Amino acid sequence: MKILIAGAGEVGFELSKVLSQEQHDVTVLDERHHCIQRVIESLDVLTVEGNATSPTTLVKAGARDSDLMVAVTSSDEVNIIASMMAKRLGTRKVIARVRNDELTRSDSPLAPSELGIDLIIHPEEAAAIEIFQLVKRASASDVVPLADEQLQLVGLRVEPESHVSGRTLEDIAMELSEIPFRVVAISRRGTTIVPRGKNRLMVYDHIFIISKTEHVKKFIRLTGHSDLPLRNVMIAGGSDTGRILAEKLASDKNSWRIKLIETDRDIATKIANKNRNILVLNGNPTDPNLLVSEGIHEMDAFISVTDDEESNIISCLMAKHLGVRKTVALVSKSQYVPLSQTIGIDAIVNVKSSASDEIHRQIRQAMMLTVKALHGIKGEIIEVIAGKNCKMLDKPVHSLNLPDGVVIGGIRRNSESIIATGDSVIKKDDRVIILALPEAIAKIEQLFG
Repeated sequence: MKILIAGAGEVGFELSKVLSQEQHDVTVLDERHHCIQRVIESLDVLTVEGNATSPTTLVKAGARDSDLMVAVTSSDEVNIIASMMAKRLGTRKVIARVRNDELTRSDSPLAPSELGIDLIIHPEEAAAIEIFQLVKRASASDVVPLADEQLQLVGLRVEPESHVSGRTLEDIAMELSEIPFRVVAISRRGTTIVPRGKNRLMVYDHIFIISKTEHVKKFIRLTGHSDLPLRNVMIAGGSDTGRILAEKLASDKNSWRIKLIETDRDIATKIANKNRNILVLNGNPTDPNLLVSEGIHEMDAFISVTDDEESNIISCLMAKHLGVRKTVALVSKSQYVPLSQTIGIDAIVNVKSSASDEIHRQIRQAMMLTVKALHGIKGEIIEVIAGKNCKMLDKPVHSLNLPDGVVIGGIRRNSESIIATGDSVIKKDDRVIILALPEAIAKIEQLFG
């Protein structure tokens, strides 16, 4: 696929990296010399230095014959204008990252399609949805619903008091023979391990398990975590992410007690007036005295989503010190993500990665139903349909010559979801759930052809 990416910031760079690894023909466009230089030095892609709103520059970058244009500059206006121009020039599909949700509201006077935009990605909403899933599953660092939510992939840290620490996966599987599950990845001191039965789990390993949704609580307890639900939540920051998260919690069927702290009085008033189920406080959410006076020690979860990511991390560490069970920090720098569990934060959500994941999923949607990068490991969870050209049909998994860095975790057949074992057989039209390292994704696409 020929793909043009406008914007070489964090999202554009990460997308370019992943798509080039998957053997797509990628061109990156940006007017900032240092960003283009970084791409040239790091990636095997074409580059064009120039303004994305210039039709001449877009033509030079290949907009006339591109299959896809992804506009992910830091400016909503540039993304919208560049997308409109690329579509008129002949680009077949256009995706734009737009922070303002005005175009996606149901009462908007203009639909994105009227501007030539096929899809708008709202990064703050994507991050809020990700945090919402994490808060609902109290002890998990990652929660990915799979197979129409019959299966879940969860990320859990192995605690010192865990029942599974020091034991091999084979031993654990024998003890839990009545519960189907698959450990598809282990993160250990920054290294990603694609495990086999002889691998032994160690304290503070970050493990990723695929299981039926009804069995997830069992694994939470086995890894040394509490299964008690979270109900009291404090949100630091009334940004778009904080507001959307608070509104989702307030409208959820569970009875959440929500406190939201926002510095800007006008923003705080607007949120309070819109939803009476949210207690909104006007103050500095990074002020430890305010947090203590407002009962942070009584909270089950503390979520910091201010615009200052360093403050988000520090606030979460302080909340953890005060006994809060679940802490989630919002960041935009990818280098902070591997540090999260090392320094004591339960989960870090990267707003730019959330946007990148959603765009990546849309690019692959013709064949892949789910594409989700996981925190702390260099791997992705993929849900893909086994069509008539799939090279793995009607063979047991143990006989397949799978590429290195690939684990088949589950199979969805008709209305039944199955945790994959060595004896599992893939049939035509199955939905197959796979964990893959980035370098193996292109091989998966070839296998499922």
